[in-house]
Amino acid sequence: MREFKRTDRVADQLQQELAVLIQREVKDPRLGMITVSGVTVSRDLGYADVYVTLLGENDAERVKDNLKVLKRAAGFLRSQIARRIKLRHVPELRFHYDESVVRGQQLSSLIEEAVASDRAQHHEEPGDDGDVADSNGEQHRDEEGH
Repeated sequence: MREFKRTDRVADQLQQELAVLIQREVKDPRLGMITVSGVTVSRDLGYADVYVTLLGENDAERVKDNLKVLKRAAGFLRSQIARRIKLRHVPELRFHYDESVVRGQQLSSLIEEAVASDRAQHHEEPGDDGDVADSNGEQHRDEEGH
């Protein structure tokens, strides 16, 4: 069995080329700082689903505007890719907003809040000075050094 499928290699190459092309060649003032987070290519290489994120901008209207700009530029980007990558047929580009990064940030902040809340609760318990008694009754500091 081959280590990498052809569609995976094409997807990786498309991701690299599109990242450069979108930043350097698409001249639209509405376009924000776009990151190409991933590309998946159909088995027949007919379509490429391009997943993008916006740096620091997550409101729905801004995302919609950026996707509209990218969809309008899809033909131009596809022709540029045809010049750079040797493929018999360049896949049709379909752009999608990648919400996984935003979801990951939200989950991360929720986890941080839970940890902070947990620490606050444990530090408020009476008589808890961070020392732990061993089996001989001797006092030692806990693992966190408190």
